[in-house]
This record gives sequence, C-alpha cells and structure tokens, in this order.
Amino acid sequence: MCSRREADRYIERGLVHVDGEPISELGTKIYPDQEIELSEEGLKRQSTQVTILLNKPVGHVSSQPEHNHPEAVELIYKPTRWQTDRSPRRFNPKQLKGLVPAGRLDIDSTGLLVLTQDGRVARRIIGENSDVDKEYLVRVVGQLSDEGLKLLNHGLSLDDKPLKPAKVVWQNEDQLRFILHEGKKRQIRRMCELVGLKVVGLKRIRIGRVMLGNLPLGQWRYLRDDEQF
Repeated sequence: MCSRREADRYIERGLVHVDGEPISELGTKIYPDQEIELSEEGLKRQSTQVTILLNKPVGHVSSQPEHNHPEAVELIYKPTRWQTDRSPRRFNPKQLKGLVPAGRLDIDSTGLLVLTQDGRVARRIIGENSDVDKEYLVRVVGQLSDEGLKLLNHGLSLDDKPLKPAKVVWQNEDQLRFILHEGKKRQIRRMCELVGLKVVGLKRIRIGRVMLGNLPLGQWRYLRDDEQF
C-alpha cells in the first residue's frame, strides 16, 4: 500500500481507516481480521506522487554530495524535461519535495536513475525482497580469459560475501553487457578489477522492465502510467 514512512504520515493525518473508522495514533494495535484501507484523500495523495527517470551524466552523485559534486536531483527542473515526454503531468517544483533516488549510480557512471516520491516504487526496486534486475553496458580495457568471464557470471566475492549469479556477455570487442540482481557499491568496477579489467565507461540502460531508451543525457521524463518495474 505504501512505505512505512508514508504510512506514519497517513496515520498522523487520519487518512488510514480501520473497519471504516479513522485512526491517528501511531502504534495503534489492531487484530489480523480487521480491514485496513486508505481514505479517498489518502488515495488521491498517492496518485499525485511522481516517479522520474533521469539519464544521469558523469559528475553528478545519486544522493549525498561528494567533493562539491552536485546531486542528480538538481537536474530535475522544467528546462531539462525531455521534449518528447508523453506523460500528461505538468512539472511543479513541489514535486521535488521527498524526491529521492531508488538505488545508486556512482559519480563516474551514466544512464538510468530513478527518483521517486513513492515508497512503493522504491521498495519494488531496492527493497529487501526485490527481484528487479538491472542492465548495464560496460566499456573495458584489458584481457579477459574464458575463465574470467565465467567468474564474472558466478564465483566472485566482494566484502567477503559471495555475489549472486549475474549474466555477463560480450556486447562487442571492448564492451560487456552486465545483468545484475543486486547493487553493491561500485560492484561492476570491482568485479572487473578482480578479473584484470579496468572499466572506462559504464551506462545503465534498464531497471526491471523500464528502459532508458532514447532519453538524452542530462534530461528526464516522468514514469508513465503504463510502465512498471
């Protein structure tokens, strides 16, 4: 229905009903057979929450500023909206309130970054039980043996923990395609280092069923109603 933080806000505003009656006290105990629902106003608030797809350029950080580098959210304003965005939504600066990245994309990488006000979207992408995979094009230098390619697919560990199986294949003579089901910090770069490769370019092109497509670098668009991760 919503994230835990959003649930707290809805409860405090009396927008959560139990058996048809509003509750406003956090921590109220209820029984398993009671019916919980959002009021019409709560559902309306949910429908106004936005999710934005950004083609992040190099030099912007996903969230916390580093060494005076700007945050990706600073790119979200009216002039940088993709002109061919098909969403009927109109941009309003109020949409920036509570807009946070659902997952990281490091400062040296480009491509698809999701920023959302909707806890349901964030949980779908980065929640503990998320099964959403992510796809990257990775330009590398160095020699990769057949055994090294096998290790990239399965068999490497980072921070003393085995990595989940990945799908890694050659895209062309100097570019690999990675499909991952997890997102450790600088994971692809560190994986490549373990097999003797250096990453010189990294671009995320897909999260779940949502593609970066032709979205220009440094521009953004709204997630459409017909798109789901």
